[in-house]
Amino acid sequence: MTTRRAHEIVPRWEWRTFGESFGDAESRLRAGSGPEIEVSDELYVLSLESAASVKVRGGSMDVKRLEAVSEDGLERWRPVLKAVFPLSAADAGAVLDTLGVAASALARDEYTLDELLDEVVRPDPALHAIDVHKRRERFTFAGCMAELSQFRTEAGARRTIAIESEDPARVLAAVSELGLKSRTNVNVPRALKALVGIGAQRYAVIDIGTNSVKLLVAERRADGEWQTLADRAEVTRLGEGLDETGRIADEPMARTIAAISAMADEARGDGAVAIAAVGTAGLRLAANREEFAAAAHDRAGIDVEVISGEEEGRLAYAAATSGLGDAVGSRVVFDTGGGSSQFTFGGDDRVDERFSVNVGAARFTERFGLGGIVDDDTLAAAREAIAADLAPLDGRESPDALVGMGGANTNLAAVKLQLATYDANAVHGTVLDTVEIERQIELYRTHDAEQRRGIDGLQPNRAEVILAGACIVRTVLAKLGRDSLTVSDRGLRHALIVERFGG
Repeated sequence: MTTRRAHEIVPRWEWRTFGESFGDAESRLRAGSGPEIEVSDELYVLSLESAASVKVRGGSMDVKRLEAVSEDGLERWRPVLKAVFPLSAADAGAVLDTLGVAASALARDEYTLDELLDEVVRPDPALHAIDVHKRRERFTFAGCMAELSQFRTEAGARRTIAIESEDPARVLAAVSELGLKSRTNVNVPRALKALVGIGAQRYAVIDIGTNSVKLLVAERRADGEWQTLADRAEVTRLGEGLDETGRIADEPMARTIAAISAMADEARGDGAVAIAAVGTAGLRLAANREEFAAAAHDRAGIDVEVISGEEEGRLAYAAATSGLGDAVGSRVVFDTGGGSSQFTFGGDDRVDERFSVNVGAARFTERFGLGGIVDDDTLAAAREAIAADLAPLDGRESPDALVGMGGANTNLAAVKLQLATYDANAVHGTVLDTVEIERQIELYRTHDAEQRRGIDGLQPNRAEVILAGACIVRTVLAKLGRDSLTVSDRGLRHALIVERFGG
């Protein structure tokens, strides 16, 4: 038996993506040196507890460990074992350790492949053995090793393109030159797990609002449950000046595109295999939304879908109702953002009506100068205008429950709780009554933006728009005849990620 250890082999930085077609990248690779064509039958051992690459090829066990992930999403893989069968118990234990499972069940001094599979791998629910037929075309491109491959399994086939080198800068340059920079780096074990339907997959949603951009990265486990990995917002004020011109101005567009690009990079760095991006009220109203979408695609490599107000309301309702238990009687869910507010009326498990109105915190902040200290007359005029624009709520029966979502509601809850650090679990389910909201309206009315930033619980980047947001929330309560509401920390992004990627 021959065993080679890690010190004999230099680790490489790798980038790989999967898909049906890679456009001009394929012809560019074939125009260079190569290809060398190789066909092989391999067996991968996949683990729910590890991202390691463990495969059997030509009678040898080949093990690589994911050693590092760069800020650019490149992965450095280090070979840690290459041994022919039969494996010694020590080598078999090393394989299991790399796969993240216990080696206590080892009872033999050495193992053939069949013995290892029958006695160790298949009995462990965390391990899966997958037969893979590969056809690889190998090239040299921009100083890197490159390959075009097809992987075939009983569950289906996937095509892949890969670039690797000891020098990460060369890998990044090659990927960029091939026009593949916007694609997600997905390693072989993760792709095989997705193909055969085991393990967890990570996805992301970017919600582009009039006032802020929100990112949700979540992992869908093999049992269908979701775990949130990142959930944050960045205020970019995309709608700044939109009411006056009907267009997104250059600076708000640049700020928002930069935030989207950073969030897309963050999601890919977290291992998201797909990203959905949606735009709401600000983009619905903007005459130059196509220009914005093109810039987002060029900078961040994502496609922005502008959804209707009705769709926005439906998603908001789905998010809220899934997070606050079963409904009892009638219920209204509203989500107030920077440019619009969405209302969904329902009860039990049904939805009766959905609509959107152009009432948002950013719009009224600009219109009435609510970003700093304001006098009583100005505040009264703003509240009167908000009430007029919320006329679609007039004359409706008071619901049995009212649920508020979005940045205004969650910040009002965080200020009530005096949260020095935002806690989504604490905010979710918080009850806000009219007394508390009026208290906060007066607090914000008498403080300028810089003073507001010192208030515990208020996100500093919402200091300018929080007064308008609080007035909108208070007006909704009055229109619907309620003296309190329940805050939901869940937004349309939480419903969208399940709908798009939950299958």
